[in-house]
Amino acid sequence: MINKFVVIDLETTGNLPKKGDKIIQFAAVVIEDGKITEKFSSLINPNKSIPIFIEELTGLNDDMVKDAPLFSEIAEKVMTLLDGAYFVAHNVLFDLSFLQDELIQSGQEGFFGPVLDTVEMARILYPTADGYKLSDLAEKENLNHDRPHQADSDAQVTAELFLILLDRLTSLPIVTLKQLSHLSGGLKSDLQQFIDDLLVNKEDTLEQLSESIEIFKGIAIKRPAEQTATTNSGKEYQFPASEVEKTSLVNHAFEAFEMRSGQFTMMDTVYQSFQTEKHTLIEAGTGVGKSLGYLLPIAYFSRQKGLHIVVSTHTIQLQEQILKNEIPLLAKILPFKLNTVLLKGRNHYISLEKFSRTLSDDNDNYDTGLTKMQILVWLIETETGDRDELNLSSGGQLFWNKIKNEAALFLQNQAWQERDFYLNAKRKAQSADIIITNHSLLLSDIKGEGTILPDYSFAIIDEGHQFEKVASQFFGHTLDYLATRLLLSQFGVYEQKLLFHDLERLIASIPKKTEMVTPVTKLNQLNVDLAFETDEFFQLIALFAKSKLTNKKGINRAKVRFSLQDEAKEKKALVHSAERFAFLLKDFHSVILERLEWINRESDTLTRSQENKMEEIQSFLNELTELRNTVIYSFIKHTSDVKWIEIDIRSPQNVTTFIAQPASVADQLREQFFQLKKAVVLTSATLTVNKSFDYIMKEIGLDPVSTIQLTIPSPFQYNQQVQLLIPEDIPEINTVSLEDYVISITEHIITIAEATKGRMLLLFTAYDMLKKTYELIKESGFLHDYAMIAQGITSGSRTRLTRNFQRYEKALLLGTSSFWEGVDIPGEDLSCLVIVRLPFSPPDEPLTEAKCQLIEKRGGNAFSEYSLPEAVLRFKQGFGRLIRTENDRGIIVVFDKRIVTTKYGKAFLKSIPNVPIKKGRMDDLVEIIDSWL
Repeated sequence: MINKFVVIDLETTGNLPKKGDKIIQFAAVVIEDGKITEKFSSLINPNKSIPIFIEELTGLNDDMVKDAPLFSEIAEKVMTLLDGAYFVAHNVLFDLSFLQDELIQSGQEGFFGPVLDTVEMARILYPTADGYKLSDLAEKENLNHDRPHQADSDAQVTAELFLILLDRLTSLPIVTLKQLSHLSGGLKSDLQQFIDDLLVNKEDTLEQLSESIEIFKGIAIKRPAEQTATTNSGKEYQFPASEVEKTSLVNHAFEAFEMRSGQFTMMDTVYQSFQTEKHTLIEAGTGVGKSLGYLLPIAYFSRQKGLHIVVSTHTIQLQEQILKNEIPLLAKILPFKLNTVLLKGRNHYISLEKFSRTLSDDNDNYDTGLTKMQILVWLIETETGDRDELNLSSGGQLFWNKIKNEAALFLQNQAWQERDFYLNAKRKAQSADIIITNHSLLLSDIKGEGTILPDYSFAIIDEGHQFEKVASQFFGHTLDYLATRLLLSQFGVYEQKLLFHDLERLIASIPKKTEMVTPVTKLNQLNVDLAFETDEFFQLIALFAKSKLTNKKGINRAKVRFSLQDEAKEKKALVHSAERFAFLLKDFHSVILERLEWINRESDTLTRSQENKMEEIQSFLNELTELRNTVIYSFIKHTSDVKWIEIDIRSPQNVTTFIAQPASVADQLREQFFQLKKAVVLTSATLTVNKSFDYIMKEIGLDPVSTIQLTIPSPFQYNQQVQLLIPEDIPEINTVSLEDYVISITEHIITIAEATKGRMLLLFTAYDMLKKTYELIKESGFLHDYAMIAQGITSGSRTRLTRNFQRYEKALLLGTSSFWEGVDIPGEDLSCLVIVRLPFSPPDEPLTEAKCQLIEKRGGNAFSEYSLPEAVLRFKQGFGRLIRTENDRGIIVVFDKRIVTTKYGKAFLKSIPNVPIKKGRMDDLVEIIDSWL
């Protein structure tokens, strides 16, 4: 067994050795017998100048390397270091190909030993990590990484990380190591060789499995925690009614825990709402501590009445925060034990039985093989089996579709059901006091499609301002080009060895008693026709959208309303295509179903792998039915739903989505949700407009007379923590072109950024404006030493972009829709919030247009009843991004002068906390920023 590892890192003038890029710094750290035994690093003279972006990235410049040795002068030393070792690097193929080139040019024979890649190892051994960059992993393991992008520092950190990864790999159960070895043949590195050597050593010793792990049907998994019934010895636990009682309860559990009077008021209101069975709206300002404000009273109520209480949130982040922070806090306060469970939709959970069957498949591509390895390691850690824990590549997500949990025909093996994560979650929910879920799942029992939630009559809806929007999507339909193509491509043509091939092989393996009615040639022809019609159908959708955009120049992303009443020839062609598409889907479904039924009839027994294939094909058929129903609902059925197309003109083949949603969900929510529940409490930091709940009540169908309404202001001293600035030397947004507006705000953004040293969040209402502003700032060159992070331009999720923003000393974060809420950047990381324009939805945006038409039809005023309140709530959400704790201080700049020049502007200012407002020229406002910060 090789016991020597050399961890290498290089800095280079670029990415392409074949195009003459050269090494400018080499570093190696030697590990022998688990310890670092030697380090070597050297700057290298590349005999060419270092590009400016490499200098910015690495801090290395021409002066620093001019007296350094040439690579040929250290080549022999490098070969000596590598002799008899594994070559290890973070993204090994990059470093190896570069070094190989330089070694051979220096007259050495090059390195041809085994290699290991710490990126690959980290993806397998940390399947739930947020990211696999060296800096992300160093942060995760608390490794000191003081000079990223300098080879000696990177090599040292990679070596420390590698030792941790080796340790982790070595501690895996033998059964898992054997499975990983079997799967690792297709990796970029020689991990298989290393694992096989490891197994030789391990198999000589008796394995002591950790108590938390069990081997179940050949897979090592985390042993489920024992479900102990909560006995609280028949005591009657009374909800602490007075502030004194509540304070002593909390102080009993914590020294110096800060309870706020607003939080007490909230606790009492939630408890009373449930006791008196009344629906309630509570707007709780930032810093009230609303999670604990509802969790404490519902814990008592649940205990006293023996009932499940459902807590629903809009975002995964809030669910995680409740589980990781609030529930443990609650456990310390309560005098009794509480059972809490998190529930998600069925497809979120892995099917262990399906996964175990895929382990014997041989023809995995790279992504599938790696994903299986990730899952094998994850199963030793996960208690939930929830895919949201995993960091999967896009290829990994495709594989997930094969192993996700769903209702099954054949998977009836009792033994697997004992360990089924989905069934386990359902069982836990039956005995839980508090069930945490999301708005979509909360609504799923309305459709009566068999929900995972047990019966409940009391619920808390947190992030309640999102409830109406989720309900609209829930009652609606979506048809998307990429998803449709992806679904149909799962069946494939016969030669591709996908489901079509599997189906015909199954048929061929069964001794025939009766002939198949439909020949394979017909299925083949249907498949070809369907592929053609899918493309035709979506091209006609795009054509219809473009025909409506002829007078809108320069707009790339657009939403176009669709109506069956439209007389345009493009609409008629589209509807005809939809009819053909629906017929083809029906025929396709029938022929495949006929084959499945034939197999069921003719076969006496099926092998496990044949059952697995039948299961996959049945699942495919269910999705085909759903697709056909959506096509009929959207293009053939006359409904009152609003229908529209979202398209990107530059690449319609990638971005074409058809959406149908009800313009109002108030009646459906009232009749199918609120009237069936005894008490629902909706809470959020943004439910009122101009101190009134009228707008939200109308939107979700609550009766103002019988609904309790409570506003709890934030405990923060906004008038001492915030300055609101309105520059007067910017044109009114509606009086100039987009280009002119962008030029004038860009100038101001640069001025503000220099005054605040970055730490700025800029909120836009449209991606086009964000993109143009970003490009103009970049072009100007004024902020070249600032990190510019922009949604839709910088890659990554909202969470990742926010985390990157917090990492840099001087940074600007530009965001649109999703950044107006849920972004939490406390402290000095965020000192300035810029609201580029008031967040009105465009009047021609289909859902907005339809809602306004409904209001006008019944004689109302669409602007004051819908457009304005909706914009005010979004503005309040945006405003709430700046002050997250009582010690935060900051500046808010609103570029849109309508907030002070129009009558309706007052509605925005009256809906936020009282803060000092200053208007003036930008030069004068900069002085205020300087003295304030």
